[in-house]
Amino acid sequence: MKTTTSSQESKGFYKLSWLQRIGFGAGDLAQNLIYQTICMYLLFFYTDVYVLGGDAAKSAGLAGTMFLLVRLVDVLWDPLVGTFVDKHNPSLGKYRSYLVTGGIPLTILAILCFWDGFAPSISYAYITYVGMSMLYTLINVPYGALNSSLTRDTDEITILTSVRMFMANVGGLCVSAGVPILVAIMADKDLPLEMALFMGLGSLPSFIFMPLVPAIKRRVGKKNMFYIFLSVAIVGMMLLYIISKMGTVKENITLVYIAQFIKSTGVIVATGYMWALIPEVISYGEYTTGRRISGIVNALTGIFFKAGMALGGVIPGWVLAWTNYQAAAEASTLPKDSSAWFYTMLIFASVGLSLLIFCFSQTKERVVMDESETKNVKVSDLWTEFLRNRPLRIIALFFITAFAMMSVGNAAGAFFMNDLELQTPLAQEGIRWLVCIIPAMLLLLAMYIISKYELSDEIIDDINKKIESRNK
Repeated sequence: MKTTTSSQESKGFYKLSWLQRIGFGAGDLAQNLIYQTICMYLLFFYTDVYVLGGDAAKSAGLAGTMFLLVRLVDVLWDPLVGTFVDKHNPSLGKYRSYLVTGGIPLTILAILCFWDGFAPSISYAYITYVGMSMLYTLINVPYGALNSSLTRDTDEITILTSVRMFMANVGGLCVSAGVPILVAIMADKDLPLEMALFMGLGSLPSFIFMPLVPAIKRRVGKKNMFYIFLSVAIVGMMLLYIISKMGTVKENITLVYIAQFIKSTGVIVATGYMWALIPEVISYGEYTTGRRISGIVNALTGIFFKAGMALGGVIPGWVLAWTNYQAAAEASTLPKDSSAWFYTMLIFASVGLSLLIFCFSQTKERVVMDESETKNVKVSDLWTEFLRNRPLRIIALFFITAFAMMSVGNAAGAFFMNDLELQTPLAQEGIRWLVCIIPAMLLLLAMYIISKYELSDEIIDDINKKIESRNK
């Protein structure tokens, strides 16, 4: 195992500067600007703007099925990427090099997802979405592994994760609130401020609570922190459902904002901190096997969250199709100008690419496998590690559940705020279930799953010390 050469760095417990921490976090900010735009608004683009299947309900069903099938492709693709990353050591960096080499084509494919140069074409939608998703994996897997390669220090990893999630939520805020506004500006329409504020509240609590995560965790413990904030999220979802039944969304907009803030506070902290668990299961795997296969573990993580996104991606489309969702009127809250959507994605993706390059410039791998270890890495290691690493299996279930919850809620938010009362009662109820009931049920399951996770901070610190002692 390679570590750095100074007395401090040779132990692997390296402290990073704030510029390095922010530089690392810029990678997640970049990915959110690109990928969250896809996750939040591509379904709406397919149903109301591009009209993939000729009418909104059919388009929703076709898009939902496409999202599911693409995730199945990822089940085969992610292990190949994880194995390739662990086996190779590019001159620009074992993990960080992919931020640039994958970032450029990812930017191009993401922009093309919102291009209507062809008549509504299912084939074109599949080609652009599959390509974009595969390139996202080529960045996301090594970026996830980059976290555990910077240091072994659990406190530093907690800070890194907090910074990363803080900046990820900056990206989420820019996308959720910024996309409706920028599309309206591009289309020369009235600004949809109520929708922008509602969507923005999905990320806003991160700026209050994510910086406090290290202190909260020290105060209440890791598991209790999950229990508390998962419960807060469920309460917010139930309030949002009840308020939306009391009248139109606009009539009760202040109460809707409050409920959305409560819901988002719980979701952001619980799902944000889960990324800090990945370096823990990597260290656990290294302790039990002698190999630090970060790429393999992050490829598994990619499969986990994409499995959740597959479930969360297909549910909104199918529910909207089943409830016979109809596209809102031409004067709806969100503009239907296809050029406005294209240029909005062009701007977000270009800024994202610049941030990926900045992340590349500020990161340096310090704890990575040496040549003798990498040459023995193979695809089957992925499943072997999954079977023998029990904490990893717990994280797998948690990621699947959490990302299914987020995917359902994120995709449905635009429909919830886009003149909900103009839909039929059945379609309205379907959208409420997508925003509130189904995510709450998934969070209850996530709470049970995390109760089975056994790696405390004390156990991880002890494991890391034993690994360093063994490597001397």
